[in-house]
Amino acid sequence: MKFTLSWLKDHLDTEASLDDVVEALTMIGLEVEAVTDPGAALKAFRIAKVLTADKHPNADKLRLLSVDAGLGEPVQVVCGAPNARAGLVGVFASPGTVIPSSGEALAVGTIRGVESRGMMCSERELLLSDEHTGIIELPEDAPVGVSFADYRGGSDPVIEIAITPNRPDCLGVRGIARDLAARGLGRLKPDPVEMIPGSFPNPIPVELRFTEETASACPVFAARVVKGVRNGPSPQWMQDRLKAIGLRPISALVDITNYVSYDRGRPLHVYDAAKITGTLHARLGREGESFVALDGRTYAVDAEACVIADDAGVLGFGGIMGGEASGSTEATTDVLIESAWFDPNRTARTGRRFGINSDARYRFERGVDPAFVLAGLELATRMVMDLCGGEPSEAIMAGQPPISVKVIDFPLSEVKRLSGLDLPATEITATLEALGFEVSGFGDARTVTVPSWRPDVEGKADLVEEVVRIVGLDRVKTTPLPRLQSVGAKVLTPIQIRTRRAKRTLAARGLVEAVTWSFVKKTEAELFGGGAPALALANPISADMSDMRPSLIPGLAAAVRRNVARGFDDVALFEVGQVFAGTRPEDQFTAATAVRRGTSGLVGAGRHWAGTAEAVGVYDAKADALALLDQLGFDVARAQVARGAPSWFHPGRSGTIQLGPQTVLGWFGELHPAVLDSLDVAGPIVAAEILLERIPLPKDKGSRTKPPLAASDLMPVVRDFAFVVDDGVEAARIVKAALGAAKPLVTDVSVFDVYRGEHVGAGRKSVAIAVTLTPTDRTLTEDDIEAVSKSVVAAVAKATGATLRG
Repeated sequence: MKFTLSWLKDHLDTEASLDDVVEALTMIGLEVEAVTDPGAALKAFRIAKVLTADKHPNADKLRLLSVDAGLGEPVQVVCGAPNARAGLVGVFASPGTVIPSSGEALAVGTIRGVESRGMMCSERELLLSDEHTGIIELPEDAPVGVSFADYRGGSDPVIEIAITPNRPDCLGVRGIARDLAARGLGRLKPDPVEMIPGSFPNPIPVELRFTEETASACPVFAARVVKGVRNGPSPQWMQDRLKAIGLRPISALVDITNYVSYDRGRPLHVYDAAKITGTLHARLGREGESFVALDGRTYAVDAEACVIADDAGVLGFGGIMGGEASGSTEATTDVLIESAWFDPNRTARTGRRFGINSDARYRFERGVDPAFVLAGLELATRMVMDLCGGEPSEAIMAGQPPISVKVIDFPLSEVKRLSGLDLPATEITATLEALGFEVSGFGDARTVTVPSWRPDVEGKADLVEEVVRIVGLDRVKTTPLPRLQSVGAKVLTPIQIRTRRAKRTLAARGLVEAVTWSFVKKTEAELFGGGAPALALANPISADMSDMRPSLIPGLAAAVRRNVARGFDDVALFEVGQVFAGTRPEDQFTAATAVRRGTSGLVGAGRHWAGTAEAVGVYDAKADALALLDQLGFDVARAQVARGAPSWFHPGRSGTIQLGPQTVLGWFGELHPAVLDSLDVAGPIVAAEILLERIPLPKDKGSRTKPPLAASDLMPVVRDFAFVVDDGVEAARIVKAALGAAKPLVTDVSVFDVYRGEHVGAGRKSVAIAVTLTPTDRTLTEDDIEAVSKSVVAAVAKATGATLRG
């Protein structure tokens, strides 16, 4: 919102300086974004008189001027303006002066072999108007050598403030003046709107043509005809103000509507009455209708847009923009002035749908004062009569303004409770009344009636906010928060903690976080164990997002596919998010999922001079899964890695991590080739998925002191064993049996070799393990080691049917 200082003082009787006004605006919540002085750009320009004007020796259309600019000696200037002549008084720019129209500094130049040490300026070069056919001509008595800015009467600073969407009342200069007056910066001038009696009945009927359901689109429409107007340029003071805020003066009739819109926040429209056929009415648009708007574009209206029309067709969008066909011109003699109220929501939707941004839309979609419909019409009528003449008809109005009286019971103690300010009742009531609120009642509680121009005020807290912003936030004392006597409890839930830790862990392993849709297409949901009717969306946003996802893998695989299509073959992505196995709360889990493709292993990806990285495999996915479990506080030694991963994994290159048959923590492995084909992504791709809710919570050990670390000072002993077992026996069974053979001496068992071949027979394999024995009280003897070895062999043989390899 822009306005000039003199414009503000039309409504505010104040002696405050510009700095005082700017500071007060910011303090009351109308943040000042910029203050500009248009006259500052004209300070360097001087009034000068042309002493002589001779023909240029080398050009027929140029003249060689001798100019007195009050600098002592006359200045030589080459000028091509047709009105350049001796005796002319104009505006002179000396070398080094910045020309407003170009933004460039004027330099000494040579034109057709003759030096020119300045320039006589046109109005367009000074951004005073579009006139550029000749240089500026001032009265003969204009003082030579005086700054042109001072001669024009000084400058009128332009103030630009930021208006929040809840303050439509400050989209008019008078609303801003009201707030400043309440702040104590001056007195709001009385400005009653005179009701103008019409000389004759309005010749153009006005109607509202809506159904009961759509009547809110335009509940009131007022109009009046003024005959015998003379439409020409608006007065200079109005043009100056409109240009100062960035509007282009067009004609007196159009400029009046723009001026009232900024002065009072009341958009209006003026029609050429001779171009209206039959009854002027507001209604919803119809398919197939169109009109050419004032911006020169043709708009095909729809059934949701509120339009203004006559019996011949659509004339414009209500509350947004009028049309060219009914617009006023210099030939207009009879006008119809419209003042209506349009629904903010419908106005905003229509403006967005058609891509129209206008001052009228900006105000109507935020909420124009419904009680100012007739007053706005009378104000515009008076300005038309004063500036353009004419005879007014009687004002007519269809419908009624949608004025809703809001009354709030307001305990004055709310001000102190919500803001900490202890203000006397007289100051609270005086502040509200200065803002236009009606306050009645006595004692500690008052009844406050909200003015029609404040649609944002709904309750007691809003009234407190009004009081505090006007009396000043600087009066609110800084009060420290009370110091807590104990350490605060945890804020995050266990699953929130696990989610954050899972993300940090996977990111540290070189994976990049992705966020995918919670919906997948039905065929993909069925591939990953979902697709139940209960998980299908009733109103999907697209056919490819019809079902809730049963796994994070489909979305991550799609992200991998898009990366590969763009030339990124080695991709490592992770996501932590919700997956859905059913509609019950216990069927919804938080999954942490990692996928790798190409050579994107933990140690690096791509080609290298020292060797090419290998493609990712099942053990990369297993490492991601176990690392994740370890960082989430789970003892991975308790985990059982078993066959039987879900069907979307490769049956021979995958595994399930579980605590037992009933507690499955997650899966890992290569994705099945058939699944990759269905997802249209080239492999190999490995994935690991852990369900965070299924990881057991650590047991609460209370406040018991932890036992000291049991570390032996004796040398451990490592013995190797090679067992021959059936090819289908998992190595984990051998490790588990060996670990339980001789506790606590056996502290670690690891597999270091697997052999298949003719030396062990068909369908058999040799699994070699290293068993670590850690003594605690004495050094082991050969007999001790031999006894433990026999126990290990016996335990493994019993658990797996293995024999010791010779």
